[in-house]
Amino acid sequence: MSARESWTQHQARRRERAETAPSGALARTEPMNALHRCDRCGAQAYVRVLLLNGQDLLFCAHHYRQHASALARVALAVQDETQRLARGGWPAPRG
Repeated sequence: MSARESWTQHQARRRERAETAPSGALARTEPMNALHRCDRCGAQAYVRVLLLNGQDLLFCAHHYRQHASALARVALAVQDETQRLARGGWPAPRG
């Protein structure tokens, strides 16, 4: 078996598992807030990665960018809210 065939079979199994995942597996996509903390460093999480086994990992923007390529290979779904960081809608300082 060539490496290409192995990769193709892996991708097919991954799609098959995603299609047969419990219907509630992707339901945990409520907006994240300040209580959601990065599993790596404890900063506020802006990315939730749902794994094939139904568990999820939370990451700050920095650690998600650092590990994005590896996570893409094992993720069933990714909830990325990093756009909230660049929104610019911070409250004005009180004076």
